[in-house]
Amino acid sequence: MYSPEIETLSREKLQEIQNARLVETVERVYNNVPFYKQKFEELKISPSDIKSIDDVRKLPFTVKKDLRDQYPFGLFAVPKKDVIRIHGSSGTSGKPTIVGYTRKDIENWSDLIARAIVTAGGSSEDIFHNAYGYGLFTGGIGFHHGVERLGAAVVPISGGNTDRQVTLIKDFKPRGIGGTPSYILNIAEKLEEEGVAPEDNGIEYGIFGAEPWSEEMRKTIEKKLGIKAMDVYGLSEVMGPGVAIECYEAQDGLHLAEDHFLIELINPDTLEPVADGEDGELVITCLTKEALPLLRYRTGDITSITKETCKCGRTTARMARVKGRTDDMIIIRGVNVFPSEIERELLKVDEFAPHYQIHLWKKGNMDALEVKVELTSNFHQQIAGDLNHDAIRKLKKQIQHDLKNACLVSVEVTIQPPLSIPRSEGKAIRVVDHRNELLEEAVR
Repeated sequence: MYSPEIETLSREKLQEIQNARLVETVERVYNNVPFYKQKFEELKISPSDIKSIDDVRKLPFTVKKDLRDQYPFGLFAVPKKDVIRIHGSSGTSGKPTIVGYTRKDIENWSDLIARAIVTAGGSSEDIFHNAYGYGLFTGGIGFHHGVERLGAAVVPISGGNTDRQVTLIKDFKPRGIGGTPSYILNIAEKLEEEGVAPEDNGIEYGIFGAEPWSEEMRKTIEKKLGIKAMDVYGLSEVMGPGVAIECYEAQDGLHLAEDHFLIELINPDTLEPVADGEDGELVITCLTKEALPLLRYRTGDITSITKETCKCGRTTARMARVKGRTDDMIIIRGVNVFPSEIERELLKVDEFAPHYQIHLWKKGNMDALEVKVELTSNFHQQIAGDLNHDAIRKLKKQIQHDLKNACLVSVEVTIQPPLSIPRSEGKAIRVVDHRNELLEEAVR
């Protein structure tokens, strides 16, 4: 373990740390962030009302809109002269969410990434191939500093230029690799094309995140690369990657860094807490962040929590793989559908490659869902490239039936030839919504 004195604490000792850090954080945001001071006054509470983590429900929620409304620096709790790094979301719709870090924040983050790498099976003697994107996105630079803090060697390749990625993997034989699951899959397929067998690539473990991925996707990547694939969780608003990580020994839930983050799970509709083991929305309060210490941040991520000791020996709470994000959820005719549910069914079919896109359309007044999926090269050759083959018709009928049973909504499936779905060099574009396009066309 990287921090056994923390990772194996009793719940009682951990709560003592959390209590002290929560009280200190609440006092600091009240005194330094006008947004939170106003929220406290609206709720008629003061910092003295918060004596332990049992009082956390008295505090206001924070949502992504608050960060955008306070853009760029309105939620910072330190003077700008103390901020040494600024990251942000992609900002593809509206203003990005901006995150600041003090020197201490960067040190804590680096420690947490180092802890995550060790939890995932890494060591200070490794070479780590870092295919996460560098820039405002927190993944690349976050992992870069964590690998260096651990004392391992980082290959700062970033995303893209897949041919060069493959060359470096063949030459350097990294023991660890990190990136988005969809892009790592792209690299794995390129290695296959070049005849590099899984046992010859040198990689033993992978740390993948920044986009939803299913258990079926994990199995596919593990088989193609001959590794153990660990899920990592984080979000820029509260730090970046390193909030939680699966362990190499069990791969049974993501160990949460509870010494730095206070975790709640709530019903997203009633805002009431849910019991351990039940699905709910993850809510995070920062306990050690100096520049941007968010209180009760609603992540929108749906998961569940267990506090049982893991077989790896860690006592920290574990969160299940994120089922989906509330703002990624597709609503079709009143039915909630997560892309991960569609992925799970598609990847059960051996004849399908692990690449797909979901397209949303308007048909009359009704929403329609189409899934485009491609065949494996081997199966495409078996049917001599005939997409009207009887086998294709049977596949389509079966997968549409399975998707309807799993998602409770009708899905039109379009089966395409190999390499016809766009490949990712970062976060995959899984959902393409044409509904507004068609409405705009009708207005014109």
